[in-house]
Amino acid sequence: MLFKKKDIVGIDIGSKYIKAVQLKAGKNGYQLERIGVADLQPELIVDGSILDATRVVDAITSLLTSSDISAKDVTLSVSGHSSVITKRVSIPQISEEELEDSITFEAEQYIPFDIDDVNLDFQILGPAEEANMMDVLIVAVKQDKINDYVSVISDSGLTPVIVDVDAFALENMHDVNYPPNEEINVALVNIGASMINMNIIKGGISVFTRDSSVGGNLHTEALQKHFTISYDNAEKLKYKGTLEGIAPESVAEVIDSASDEIIAEISRSFDYFRDTTNYEKIDEILISGGVALTKGFAEMMTEKLGISTSVTEPFKNIEIPDIFDLEYIKKIEPLVSVAVGLALRRVGDK
Repeated sequence: MLFKKKDIVGIDIGSKYIKAVQLKAGKNGYQLERIGVADLQPELIVDGSILDATRVVDAITSLLTSSDISAKDVTLSVSGHSSVITKRVSIPQISEEELEDSITFEAEQYIPFDIDDVNLDFQILGPAEEANMMDVLIVAVKQDKINDYVSVISDSGLTPVIVDVDAFALENMHDVNYPPNEEINVALVNIGASMINMNIIKGGISVFTRDSSVGGNLHTEALQKHFTISYDNAEKLKYKGTLEGIAPESVAEVIDSASDEIIAEISRSFDYFRDTTNYEKIDEILISGGVALTKGFAEMMTEKLGISTSVTEPFKNIEIPDIFDLEYIKKIEPLVSVAVGLALRRVGDK
């Protein structure tokens, strides 16, 4: 299929926020053209499943209008440990065309789903350590998951042109903003309201991905339960740290306890990475997502895991024109890392 060169907007549909980013490619790199973030009510998307498509469509169209986004072509992404499988495998060296023909057979050996119920893709990573073998990344996503997300984009009057995976969108964002380093393993950890997306990269190449159904909702639920307050008040308390009649010190204790659970889940993923790959250590962590907005969370991860942790800067190498409120952009940066990665995609790339 031939496509005209059109503007593409990256739309990241999370369980708490919808994020949209549009970038313009120029001679000196990328420039931000449009950006927007909109809240979602908590019952609309649960565990990555869209439960109320009509209200999600309404939220998308409202966001595009308020952000003055007119582009119609969309890159979107999916995630979820029960519906998205990524597997790095070593197979005998063949051409990309030959692998295209045999990918279904190769994938059946590694994908725990009915192969007729998934969409498959792959990327050849390069020669494997063993002679005459090559490393290949196989990705399988349940078709009903893709269909649900594609439908809300289409019903919003938009054209879905690329479906990506959250973990790989993080990698796209990282490639543009951070120089590759062959000597270290960097963990990109996006911690949303109900999901953690992880992609560990070495020298610009993904060596491990994983999704976990844990996120910032743990903070909200802990505050609700401890102080017997509504969801909305718990959310206010989480970000402001204070609410009438509640001592800030007590709030910090509850949030820290929930943060311990989130960090423990990340630590378990790191342990699995070490146990199942030849890479023994993680040298640096870059966090994004709503939890990265939690005061002191990055410092707490550094202390608990013994690994330097900082908040991702998705616009580190992307020009931000003066028309944007830099203070606002800085505030929402952790939320839009996946959306930036999606906005970097173009039809036909790998």
